[in-house]
Amino acid sequence: MTSTTIQAIDGSGSFAAYRADPEGTPRGAIVVIQEIFGVNEGIRRKCDHFASLGYLAIAPDLFWRMKPGIDLNPDVEAEFKEALDWMNKFDQDKGVADIEATIRVAREASGGKVGVTGYCLGGRLAYMTAARTDSDATVGYYAVGVDGLLGEKHAIAHPLMLHIAGDDGFVPAETQRAMHEGLDDHPKVTLHDYPGEDHGFATEMGKRRSEAAAQLADSRTEAFFAEHIG
Repeated sequence: MTSTTIQAIDGSGSFAAYRADPEGTPRGAIVVIQEIFGVNEGIRRKCDHFASLGYLAIAPDLFWRMKPGIDLNPDVEAEFKEALDWMNKFDQDKGVADIEATIRVAREASGGKVGVTGYCLGGRLAYMTAARTDSDATVGYYAVGVDGLLGEKHAIAHPLMLHIAGDDGFVPAETQRAMHEGLDDHPKVTLHDYPGEDHGFATEMGKRRSEAAAQLADSRTEAFFAEHIG
């Protein structure tokens, strides 16, 4: 488990990424997109788990343009509020460009296909990544505001899976309906609903985790990547 440095596509600088390498030759790579809390312990654990499955896993520090190394605990109220402030200042378009740069590094380093998975803000960025990059397969957990991004769905050329928390405080029922109405007939998109679950249910640790739903969603994600990445 190491840190690696990635050059921004626009030449504006470089940023760190947490990297977990598997034993032996990677079966492919997974780029893990952070929540609003930075590349914290939960995101690092996601990477470590994908590495245990044989993938090279990389989680880029997407908030580096504002403050490098943000690492917040969602169960601490003051840190949760700080994370919301960072999210509101974050340039999502530049974030997707940084994810694209990470995909390029991951593809070269692994020698195989590259999948992307994101959580919370990262779930929204995962949808944008599916529409704007050459990710071979993408997964978004409790993605926020996808109803405002449906105009990009025509550009989704590779498989995308979205996990939807049925009782998500950040994704109301009308938004969930719009997601289904806009994406159910898309040949590359699969939506899974988790009735009664709240935002953040698949976090690795802390108060938000809902064990059964997390295990179900993660098993679907792992099968999805096994099919499309290797």
